[in-house]
Amino acid sequence: MWRSLRPIGRSDASGGYRRYAWTGADADCRLWFQAQAEARGLDHEIDRNGNQWAWLGDPLAGDAVVTGSHLDSVPDGGAFDGPLGVVSSFAALDELRRREAVFTRPLAITNFGDEEGARFGLACVGSRLAAGQLTTEHAHRLRDGDGVSLPQAMEAAGYDPDAIGPDPERLARIGAFVELHVEQGRALDLSGDPVGVASAIWPHGRWRFDFRGEANHAGTTRLADRRDPMLTYAETVLAARREAELTGGLATFGKIAVEPNGVNAIPSLVRGWLDSRAADQDTLDAVVSGVERAAREYAERAGIDLDVVRESFTPVVDFQHALRDEIRRVLEKRGADGAATVPLLGTGAGHDAGILSASVPTAMLFVRNPTGISHSPAEHATEDDCVAGVRALADVLEGLACS
Repeated sequence: MWRSLRPIGRSDASGGYRRYAWTGADADCRLWFQAQAEARGLDHEIDRNGNQWAWLGDPLAGDAVVTGSHLDSVPDGGAFDGPLGVVSSFAALDELRRREAVFTRPLAITNFGDEEGARFGLACVGSRLAAGQLTTEHAHRLRDGDGVSLPQAMEAAGYDPDAIGPDPERLARIGAFVELHVEQGRALDLSGDPVGVASAIWPHGRWRFDFRGEANHAGTTRLADRRDPMLTYAETVLAARREAELTGGLATFGKIAVEPNGVNAIPSLVRGWLDSRAADQDTLDAVVSGVERAAREYAERAGIDLDVVRESFTPVVDFQHALRDEIRRVLEKRGADGAATVPLLGTGAGHDAGILSASVPTAMLFVRNPTGISHSPAEHATEDDCVAGVRALADVLEGLACS
């Protein structure tokens, strides 16, 4: 499975992946998923929001156990973030069939669409739509960097953008959703455990800062006469780092757009996106308010106009304790590859499991990442740890869906 998936959307220049929603690479990933489903005799379907489902058993029976993740990527992302969860789900089903497990509940494997938000700037679009956390109107207003709207992109890919929206009936048929993911940190590497269970997802969001100044000639405009928004943006980036250090949260400006974007032109607009996360809501609020306060002070002093827009936000997700504890009991009873206990980990990364948690009992498994690097071509997990993840997921699915 890795060999067949690996070339799709991979950049020869960076070695990273560019699997953006509703592009050719995304379509190839979807065909790969469908082929894996059909090779196992599973019923493949695509829901109204473009999410893929591979069913073993009757989808309408209810109380289904669902597993999976996503196949799209961040710009020049790694091979494991998302795909490891999908590949491991198919491999776990293969393992359960090898064990001759008898299923008493329907099982589904999923590929949620546009999880990373790399193209339209909003993460977890497919699961947000299904859970009613993203309105159809808002989704239709989303545009990529080239001005292409989400409906236009979906239509070009052969999907109906007018059909998207909440899918409560589908979610009501799910009894549990378990997502396996490569750890995006080094907690398991430091503890020496190949697999862990998620305790919670930190609250996190994205804020757009628009700094507006005055375009002018870089070679003829005196420094004293400039209204350069780039300077205010740069000061704000440094302020974000200071606020994060003071509060213990995280703050990152990782994306920027400049107009007119000429080497010899003072910008008229610098637009930067702040990603901020923290272990609790109060800390997150302190980070973001501190960054915005500093930005407004810098802007006022330099004669720069500033607009701040919150583009997305996910509150803290405390995974359902009953399901989480049941999963730990299953793994500890079966040894979890020799472990007497299975560690509980919090995470600052968002996931489809976090979005669905408001509608469905959800849980997550993490597979050890030896460097902690993620969202990069250097992202990695060893084959032995990936196998341990598959076995752990198979154990969990057997405990939940089989007699």
